[in-house]
Amino acid sequence: MSKENLSQVEAKQKFREMVDKIKIAMFATNLTKKPLSVAPMYTKRVDESGNLWFLSSVNSDHNENILRDADCQLLFSDGGSDFLSVYGSSEIINDRDTIKTLYSKMDNAYFDGEDDPQIRAIKFSPDEAAYWSSDGGKLVNLFKMGVAAVTGKDQDLGTTGKMDL
Repeated sequence: MSKENLSQVEAKQKFREMVDKIKIAMFATNLTKKPLSVAPMYTKRVDESGNLWFLSSVNSDHNENILRDADCQLLFSDGGSDFLSVYGSSEIINDRDTIKTLYSKMDNAYFDGEDDPQIRAIKFSPDEAAYWSSDGGKLVNLFKMGVAAVTGKDQDLGTTGKMDL
């Protein structure tokens, strides 16, 4: 893999593209205790400042963990070619207007409508991120790994780097 660390403008653009494409993150809280508390979360939006927004229940384990310790890590994977790890802090937001802007019909599976008093928004503010991206997709990378195994020559399987957000 080639290494390409991204600076502010290109990092924010790549970050937004990856999050918008993947959407679902494994949201890790309680980072100082093993095992980590991890739950899949659907990214509702990336705002202009690069904050990620989620919806969750007031009584969820991750909400309780965030109230004790705001440090969190998000792990995104599209199942084969793009991966993103983001470290930052979260806060629980109980602003009904914010919740209503994030809410969609899909959320009816978890809540009793947008006015459900149990809904909270989570605002995740990223501090640092790293990414791994393979340009060719699964089949191309599988082929390149086969070529490397047969020939013994390194193959470029994509790009990795840190993001200066």
